[in-house]
Amino acid sequence: MDKKKEIKCHKDAIKAASAIYRFPLVDVQGIPLMNSIAKNWSAVQAFRPDPSDVLISTYPKAGTTWTQEIVDLLLHNGDAEICRRAPIVLRIPFLELNSPPPIPAGLDLLKSVQPPRFMKTHLPIQLVPEGFWKNKCKIIYVARNAKDNLVSYFHFDQMDLTQPEPGPWDEYVQKFMKGKSWYDHVKGYWKEKEKRNILYLFYEDMKENPIIVKIMQYLDLSRSDDIIDKIVELTSFNVMKDNPMANYSFVPKAVFDQSISKFLRKGEVGDWINYFTPAQSQIFDEDYARQMADVDIPFHTKI
Repeated sequence: MDKKKEIKCHKDAIKAASAIYRFPLVDVQGIPLMNSIAKNWSAVQAFRPDPSDVLISTYPKAGTTWTQEIVDLLLHNGDAEICRRAPIVLRIPFLELNSPPPIPAGLDLLKSVQPPRFMKTHLPIQLVPEGFWKNKCKIIYVARNAKDNLVSYFHFDQMDLTQPEPGPWDEYVQKFMKGKSWYDHVKGYWKEKEKRNILYLFYEDMKENPIIVKIMQYLDLSRSDDIIDKIVELTSFNVMKDNPMANYSFVPKAVFDQSISKFLRKGEVGDWINYFTPAQSQIFDEDYARQMADVDIPFHTKI
């Protein structure tokens, strides 16, 4: 999509913000999805990617936007101006999203882009369209430790007025444990990472040691050390939180009320300690050990 089309799409989306409301969840193959996605599910499953397409996959609030920005900067040789040509949702579409504007439907955007296309998803591995596996597309997966992921998602559910009401913190923790969606999500991609050639990354490693080189190599790109250093700086939390094309400030308050919580809130590892009581942490850890007993995924809850 060229720059003029991206800008027009963005303007049209903002005008339609009044169509937003908190969407109920609908069960799709055992997974709760927003009803707007569920209604369009056949089209999502029918999507046929080109072998050159790349999918960025995460559980929500696990470093998705961060990874998207890194990828876009790598593709454009670290050119910050080019990467501010449009909001991130237009540069790297959200595959399954089919909500009313202001964020355009992912499938509609992808139809207007020639391969290789870069897109994001929050789908668990079993719901990813079969075409990605048949065509052996590259998949970049980013996982974040459960406690920090939970805290970040709790704040997001408060400010995203299309999400179900999060309720009080203590109930949210219980829902997270009982829902099992985070556990199944991170385990599903982990178990298939060698077979499917998935680049499995950790949010915590991105914080401690930027792994831009690993992403670059996976994408068969070559960038100088100077360009890599530049991308490290441009994707630091302090820079990204002030980048209007990455911080979702382009989304109207009727959709993302950032007076409640910023979309890019803290970007820290270990923030969970400010929310979990000692009793909650113990209960959570015991439940975590049970649910993750079949895998050994090296998460870190602090740096």
